[in-house]
Amino acid sequence: MIENEQELYTKLSTLQKPSRGGWDAAIFIIFVEAAERFAYYGLSGNLIIYLTNYLHQPTAIAAKNVNIWIGVSSLFALLGAIVADSFLGRFKTIILSTSIYLMGMVLLCLSVSSVPIHYREAVFFVALYILSVGEGGHKPCVQTFAADQFDEDTPDQKRTKSSFFNWWFLVIVMAGTSSTLVVIYIQDNVSWVIGFGMLTVVQAVGLLLFLLGIKRYRKEGPLGSAFTTVAQVFVAAARKWRVDETLHSDIFYEDERSGSHMGVQPKQKTLARTNQFRFLDKAMIIDNLDASKNIRNPWRLCSLNQVEEVKLVLRLIPIWFCCLMFFAVQSQLHTYFTKQGSMMIRSIGSHFCLPPASLQAVVGIVIVITVPIYDRIIVPKVQEFTGHPAGIMVLQRIGVGLFLSVVNMAVAALVEAKRVSVAKEHDLMDDPEAIVPMRVWWLLPQYILTGMSDAFTVVGLQELFYDQMPDAMRSLGAAAYISILGVGSFVSSFIISLVETISRNSGEPWLGNNINRAHLDDFYWVLAGLSALFFGAYVWVATRFVYKKVVGEESSGVD
Repeated sequence: MIENEQELYTKLSTLQKPSRGGWDAAIFIIFVEAAERFAYYGLSGNLIIYLTNYLHQPTAIAAKNVNIWIGVSSLFALLGAIVADSFLGRFKTIILSTSIYLMGMVLLCLSVSSVPIHYREAVFFVALYILSVGEGGHKPCVQTFAADQFDEDTPDQKRTKSSFFNWWFLVIVMAGTSSTLVVIYIQDNVSWVIGFGMLTVVQAVGLLLFLLGIKRYRKEGPLGSAFTTVAQVFVAAARKWRVDETLHSDIFYEDERSGSHMGVQPKQKTLARTNQFRFLDKAMIIDNLDASKNIRNPWRLCSLNQVEEVKLVLRLIPIWFCCLMFFAVQSQLHTYFTKQGSMMIRSIGSHFCLPPASLQAVVGIVIVITVPIYDRIIVPKVQEFTGHPAGIMVLQRIGVGLFLSVVNMAVAALVEAKRVSVAKEHDLMDDPEAIVPMRVWWLLPQYILTGMSDAFTVVGLQELFYDQMPDAMRSLGAAAYISILGVGSFVSSFIISLVETISRNSGEPWLGNNINRAHLDDFYWVLAGLSALFFGAYVWVATRFVYKKVVGEESSGVD
């Protein structure tokens, strides 16, 4: 056996999957994720209110700060995934990052209680970005680590894993919804210190429960840098760009025991050769120079699996771009949707006033209702017609959510136009603090559509970026999905800045502090139009997408 293969085979022998895992292990991982989501939504859901009402930031600045924080947190996930896949492994990365997250929560509590007022804003933002670092390591690893507890060698196991993604999302949504209802009410009506303190305690309990399950987990060590393999394929293809495939038909398939260079698995999975990105195929052609060498040069000759794994990554990039506007739309949930609600009648009875951010719980409630119905009723019925284990293809599921996102922005624009017309009728246009005599329940349609689109697109993207990535890059796949949320938030901030600049130059500024004159309905129409364009691009890309194909198996559970 050649030298590189011997080295990889030694690594393979040390990474055999133990006979552990399953739901008994996954439940403890769900605990730590539920705790993190409880803390995250308890903070992010009401963040714009804290920034505007207590740190006295202008509405547009506060909205951009929220979007930037969410974006940075999501982009840190790419770094966390690299650390997990290449150095620490997922299990150790979860422990380290969750501990950092807990430190950030403690500092956040101190920033609203013990820190002098003139330092409060600075310490608050330092705490926020410590949380970003912790979330960056936690998010790409925890779901992937939980999914790793399930095998995928049989159709039944694949169905279990597909169902797992639905129930995983359901549990974390329930955690976020309970935080939105309980913690945000306490923040608005009792104390920000007590509210943040609750989030900190829950995060600590979640970490403790995760550690209690340590003997149950199926753990894999780091597999080395996947970026090296990607670079090797491109370099090898470039070095052989003049090679004529018709004259050199021999392909390097790799020894069966060697495993994939991207994913070392006890049972080697050989990917079927595909016709997309044919320029990369030259990397696996054995030419005269390769044949004359006793030791393979990995920067000149790559295996079929290596090449096909790089193709898997390349196929996901257009999907990633097409979903950016979806998350730009969803980011309005934490910013302008909440600000709209704060200007409307929120009283329930004579003694209770609903916090504006608590309306976000509607999104969670919709998901809690939608996901079980989809998983237990819709999927079995659709299976009878399609014969597909998941009912519909995962890209179709994502597309349904993207379409609902376009509808969502159109509905939000119509509702906001109605709110502004009511403000005009009561001569409240120039009073930015006045409550418009219009019930907050008018916002329910846009919150419901947000929840429905989440249930389709977010779960679909999680499954797609797990299933279609090479095995050893699955943490990076989770990070890539999370980064769509981050870049989408940046896109939202960019659109806000662009709209502000263009409207200011035209003489009638949009998105000012006075929401009654902010042209928020026009802004929503801009988002609806952009979302429709991105949806059209997605349909074009999705219809040409080639799913992962393993020799001897049907196309990977989503075809």
